[in-house]
Amino acid sequence: MVDHHKELDFLSDSTESTSTRFVTFIGGSLKRFDLAVTTTDRFYGKKLVTDLQNGKTAILGTDDLEEEGYLEQIYSLNEEEGEELRTFLNQVVGEAYFTD
Repeated sequence: MVDHHKELDFLSDSTESTSTRFVTFIGGSLKRFDLAVTTTDRFYGKKLVTDLQNGKTAILGTDDLEEEGYLEQIYSLNEEEGEELRTFLNQVVGEAYFTD
């Protein structure tokens, strides 16, 4: 018999106050974007970006936005939709920073 009540091995467990911006917009492709953009100290200045329609979330910085096809793959977008999302995110996503 398998014991499913074994002790959990927590690698990390912390609580932090964050700020979330909820944005809805439509671009030329007529795709509606419903996003939650969360600012946290957790990911070296990157934002946690959730597509509220499909539930997909990614940790994004400007380096990720420059990677060809990255947004399209994560959020299941065509090229035009990906470019619209990239245009918006370039205004809100900052440079990643690394601490020692």
